Amino acid sequence: MIERALASLLNERLGFYPGIVLLGPRQVGKTTLARAIAARHPGALFLDLERLADRAQLAEPELFLAQHRDKLVVLDEVQMRPDLFTPLRPEIDADRRPGRFLLLGSAGGAMLRQRAESLAGRVGYLELQPLLASEVAPDLGTLQRLWHRGGFPLAYLAPSDRLAYAWRQDFIQTFLQRDLPQMGIGVSADTLHRFWRMLAHLQGQLFNASQIGLSLGGASHSTAARYLDILVDTMLVRRLEPHLPNVGKRLVKSPKTYVRDSGLLHALLNIASLSDLQGHPIVGASWEGFVVEQVAAHLPEGAQLGFYRTAAGAEMDIVVQAGQRCLGIEVKFSSAPTVSKGFWRARDDLRPLRTVVVAPVERRFPLKDGVDVVPVSALAELLDELG
Repeated sequence: MIERALASLLNERLGFYPGIVLLGPRQVGKTTLARAIAARHPGALFLDLERLADRAQLAEPELFLAQHRDKLVVLDEVQMRPDLFTPLRPEIDADRRPGRFLLLGSAGGAMLRQRAESLAGRVGYLELQPLLASEVAPDLGTLQRLWHRGGFPLAYLAPSDRLAYAWRQDFIQTFLQRDLPQMGIGVSADTLHRFWRMLAHLQGQLFNASQIGLSLGGASHSTAARYLDILVDTMLVRRLEPHLPNVGKRLVKSPKTYVRDSGLLHALLNIASLSDLQGHPIVGASWEGFVVEQVAAHLPEGAQLGFYRTAAGAEMDIVVQAGQRCLGIEVKFSSAPTVSKGFWRARDDLRPLRTVVVAPVERRFPLKDGVDVVPVSALAELLDELG
């Protein structure tokens, strides 16, 4: 089993909170991680709420939960029973011992948080992302494989690129045709597939709801925005908001969107092989989205992730703000990257603690004027400096 970077933090939080809600898209490894955690707790109880037999045990949740106060109770796919959050509140209040509940959810941030708001102060939230470079990629070859196939474990570990591609195509169809209806989302699978593919073609670009709505056959901008909310809340698309410092400039205020897993991005665009990817027009935007996710996974507590762009052309791909400290990151798919004047203007506007260019290189080297070119593997240490 690949050791997940989140495991130690999850154990730490379980030692403090009565319950933890672990979020993440389906097939990302939540169940595997939770079973490993449960194995360290004697008598831990694991219920999969997609199984009728397990759901039946919770027919009277107040009685069931009270009978198992001495155990860690793991509830998988908790979005299948959102009504459970109501009895969980008094049960936690009756015994606030840390590490009582581990709730696994695929419904996504906003949708699940709204239903779990009654547990505020009683549970902590963590998100398990697809496999990270820091977990699996000690060299450029492995990094390319992760970027090409994406971080869903079954795709990354598939015995061939062909099977990895087939798994991702199946994942997309299952998500649209089965998972979303189970969550109560009544959008046509074909319509949402078209919308998702549009976002893939527009990877890393500003989101224009009106323009995308027209491309969907005349849908309103509010409909396009709702479709985006669905994919953001199910943690399959990232809506990257602009960084808006008070610099007296006319700033771009629309968000950028990224298909979060690079492997799903490539499947949506029918890119089956690494050679096809490297010759595809999306290659630079794909690499940028891949780096955005690596940065997001290592954000210091309370840090904000965004991008910076002005109407005059100053631009920084990624800006991480932690209190008064700022890190500026430009992303280039080149082993010998160059940057534009807009990059230097953005650095002058933002005055970050450090500015780097992330590229597919093996080791760090200086670019110019205090800016270094760094590999993906350097991101965790750079972000630690902001903490």
